[in-house]
Amino acid sequence: MTGWLLELAWTGERLERRLWLEEEGGRIRSLTPLGDRPVPPGARVLSGITLPGLANAHSHAFHRALRGRQERPAGRPGDFWSWRRGMYELAGRITPDQLFHLARATYGEMVLSGITQVGEFHYLHHGGEGAPYPGPLLEEAVVAAAGEAGIRLTLLDTCYLRPGLRGGQLTGPAARFSDGDARSWRRRVERLPVPSGVILGAAIHSVRALGAEEMVVVREWAQERGAPLHLHLSEQLAENRDCEKATGMSPTELVARLDVLGEGTTAVHAIHLSRGDRELLGTTGTTVCACPTTERELGDGICPALELERAGSPLALGSDSQAVIDLFEEARAVELDQRLRRHRRGLHQPEALLRAATLGGSRSLGWEAGELREGRLADFISLSLEGPRLAGAELGDTVAQVVYSAHPADIRQVVVGGELVVEAGEHLRLGSVGALLEQSLAELGP
Repeated sequence: MTGWLLELAWTGERLERRLWLEEEGGRIRSLTPLGDRPVPPGARVLSGITLPGLANAHSHAFHRALRGRQERPAGRPGDFWSWRRGMYELAGRITPDQLFHLARATYGEMVLSGITQVGEFHYLHHGGEGAPYPGPLLEEAVVAAAGEAGIRLTLLDTCYLRPGLRGGQLTGPAARFSDGDARSWRRRVERLPVPSGVILGAAIHSVRALGAEEMVVVREWAQERGAPLHLHLSEQLAENRDCEKATGMSPTELVARLDVLGEGTTAVHAIHLSRGDRELLGTTGTTVCACPTTERELGDGICPALELERAGSPLALGSDSQAVIDLFEEARAVELDQRLRRHRRGLHQPEALLRAATLGGSRSLGWEAGELREGRLADFISLSLEGPRLAGAELGDTVAQVVYSAHPADIRQVVVGGELVVEAGEHLRLGSVGALLEQSLAELGP
């Protein structure tokens, strides 16, 4: 059993001074105020402020290679679809070894930023032109990368079968995404070796990528197992127009009719929604994962997080395309983007935004974490309060200071399952994450 003194901690509900945390078997065995009593011998002391580990509910790890490389569109301004062409080119040539190296470094960057669990929305399944590998090499690469980086993984194996609502087959680089049909996807997923410490979930790529019967197959697989189910929803206006033209329904109405929505489901982006769409998501308790840094980087739009929260949808956060890996930035962007749209301030409370980055993401991914409480996983992080961004914070304003000012550089320690993975801002398993990123990106070439 290991004991930790948390000089100042936000438990997920309130701030506490001098909390004594005992960890056993990777979980929080007890959590009690120490008061004025001396620190027990052998205790590990975390100064600054300790928070539950951050949960990144939506990641495409291999997109890290695109950071900054598509900011000068040729000929005319670009959009999501021009960005996607560059992503497809990368997806068409990355090998399992290259994916392992890039994902390991990307997950290392996440851990350094205080992320202790990640949901990998994984749709890169096969070899060139869709030829099957002799085994699940790409899935194994992602699992191994997370293991070495010391981050909890929810592998959201994604069904992606067609290029659009008009049907057809995926071709070229995108052929690597497809299993041919949903039942073949299911057979492949059921054969996946899932090591302990990894949660296997499912994902419907989008309403444009699967037909109605195919979405039902994925939904049934997830519901039978109580596994997390995620889907991209209404990220683009073109998707809404095509869906309404093909089905007479919005994407939200369509997936609601197929019983896809519910407390075990997370809708990613959920930007272009009618009032009825928002009510469907809220009344079913469907989590919404906003990814503001990616959504603004791609010009997607602003997730109506305030309306969704009021309708009843829990909120989670994701780094998505890895344009930035900083869940503090994702959290404050939810509020700040709303301010630009509404010309008002203080729409989301800081504590609610921090819960989205912790407990909201943990629930979305199926982990018993995201708060400092007895019985929960012993995943927590500490931030220095002495750096220029957080220095001078008054106790009552500390959570707001963290949400609106903190940066990954303020992270001092990261603990996952009771194991110290980051100390003094250094990754104890991987060493220089910057060097690993440089090497893995060099492998991929320009």
